[in-house]
Amino acid sequence: MIPILSSSDAQALQTRVMERSQLQNDDIAARVKEIVARVRTVGDAALFEYTARFDHVEVTADTVQVTREEIDAAYAAASPEWLEAMREAARRITLFHEKQKQNTWIDFQPGISLGQKITPLSRVGVYVPGGTAAYPSSVLMNVLPAKVAGVKEIIMVTPPGKNGGASSPLAVVAADIAGVDKIFRVGGAQAIAALAFGTESIPRVDTITGPGNIYVANAKREVFGHVGIDMVAGPSEVLVIADSSADPRYVAADLLSQAEHDPLAAAILVTDSETLAAAVDAELAWQTALLPRCEVVEKSLSAYGTIVVANDLPACADIANQSAPEHLELSVADPYALLPLICNAGALFLGHWSPEPLGDYLAGPNHVLPTSGTARFFSPLSVDDFVKKSSIICCTREELEKVSDQVILLAQQEGLDAHANAVAIRFGKEIR
Repeated sequence: MIPILSSSDAQALQTRVMERSQLQNDDIAARVKEIVARVRTVGDAALFEYTARFDHVEVTADTVQVTREEIDAAYAAASPEWLEAMREAARRITLFHEKQKQNTWIDFQPGISLGQKITPLSRVGVYVPGGTAAYPSSVLMNVLPAKVAGVKEIIMVTPPGKNGGASSPLAVVAADIAGVDKIFRVGGAQAIAALAFGTESIPRVDTITGPGNIYVANAKREVFGHVGIDMVAGPSEVLVIADSSADPRYVAADLLSQAEHDPLAAAILVTDSETLAAAVDAELAWQTALLPRCEVVEKSLSAYGTIVVANDLPACADIANQSAPEHLELSVADPYALLPLICNAGALFLGHWSPEPLGDYLAGPNHVLPTSGTARFFSPLSVDDFVKKSSIICCTREELEKVSDQVILLAQQEGLDAHANAVAIRFGKEIR
């Protein structure tokens, strides 16, 4: 069903996967730049005008915020079983992220004390797409690390539905479970601009997280520097390393769980077993035919689905490191033996009973992950994205005098006499 390649073709595979982003569109980038600039200048009037134009819904300063009554109605429409599962997911995600918290510290030494102060951001914005892309699980993943970090206020924006309400009631419920303070029914590049610069109705935030379409991704890139952002995410991907101990049915199912996301999603198997490669290929054809989203899956597999047969598991690990996938499954007999060879991956799933969807929903680690090869230098969304760190220095007179000549020398060598004088003047060594 999909090509089976040798390891010599791995470089071409990496190039194809990393270059599939839709962000390189100059026309869209120019339109987004115009939208952002106008919302920054005009505020609510531009925000509401774009909402009417793009979402075909009229909102005003009086109706832009989702009310408590709407949130309660969304709860009433949700099934008790789903609510229980979401609360369990929230509990697990919170517990995992609690372990990421850092505390302010000071190392008191004779003469000088050095440390680091951890301060939560004051206000963050979370973008939630509309329609079928409004995944409630992503709401939890974006909001709960901010809550754990101690962020004072969390603002959520999401496009309005056709009836003027929130486009996804389940996302609204997820936001309430996670502790969002305010929800606004606006979306697109205009919502990102509103969060970045503030309008009469929507307060300015310190950082923006959350997925979105090409307009949202370009808007996040446009406002970066005025506010922080999590990342400019591309299409999803999974790479499975499997050996002969793997069940081809499980491997195929895991590959398809990513392929159904998007025609641009990439599903890749790297194995040292030709027998497994052929069996997985056959399973992909069989299982795809049974899926409701089979058309999306077929487009994804035909464009980016790949099976690579390598000489051994270390060679499989090399290919994975070159691709730096968002999700990496080690579906092998001894995943802990292979783990030290892995350098580049957003999230790792070890063994035959750790499928990627477990991480998407309930395990606890964040599912907001670097894509398109950026796991070479980016990390998953975490508590660290919602705090800032300040260095602390407290020096005594005696310690400063001890090192004063060296500080003066280093400053003068760089031609910064005022720097040198700020130390020299304290000890009668003014630079004239």
